[in-house]
Amino acid sequence: MPLDLKLDATKDLAPQIADAIRDSIISGDLRVDQRLPSESELAEKFNVSRPTIREALKRLAAQNLIRTLRGATGGAFVNRLSFQEAQGQQITTSTLLLSMNAISFETACEARYALERACLALSAERRLPDHLATMRAEIHRQGQPGLSDESFCDSDVAFHRALVDGAGNPVLSYQLAGAVEAMQPLMNMITFSARDRARIIGIHTGIADALEERDVAKAASALDQLAAYTVTLAHDATANRPAKT
Repeated sequence: MPLDLKLDATKDLAPQIADAIRDSIISGDLRVDQRLPSESELAEKFNVSRPTIREALKRLAAQNLIRTLRGATGGAFVNRLSFQEAQGQQITTSTLLLSMNAISFETACEARYALERACLALSAERRLPDHLATMRAEIHRQGQPGLSDESFCDSDVAFHRALVDGAGNPVLSYQLAGAVEAMQPLMNMITFSARDRARIIGIHTGIADALEERDVAKAASALDQLAAYTVTLAHDATANRPAKT
């Protein structure tokens, strides 16, 4: 394992070591399920203390790049990172970027629907009965009397998640996790008080019907309706918001 790195003593050492190990994993110098050198071996290699190595390993574990096992045959091992495991970080990062950088609602909405629209053709071609069943189940759930706003929002996200997953492309599902599961809840927070559930359910039904019929144009038209309605809701919610005194 090369891990050739000259540490910058003026900066925090643990992140530099974690980055070096991560780069070795990405490059293939460290392979999936391979055992990393022991803490003492890494400390000697990088000429740092064992607590510094432990901190670096904690950073890698937090990114799901390594796993730690106890016992005589234990140690730190390279993980096989899956798209599903990485989605949580993608969602968290997208949520933080949106909230910290004051992205306008229109900008977020434009990105979110443009990305989802890119999935429609593949989803119409590849969607499985399970994807359609999930979408139908969520449409039914959305129409239940007494459904809370929070539960409606959760169902809304699940509906669009099924649309994206129907494309049968794990890379797209990973990339769109931030769009659907980060942007959508934020949009719901802004628009939930003004939206017409029946109208949204009708549009969702149109999307599901179009995907079942494998009609991409019809699905795109319904999604465009939803995008336009979402922007209108946001404008209405902003206009009706009490002025700050």
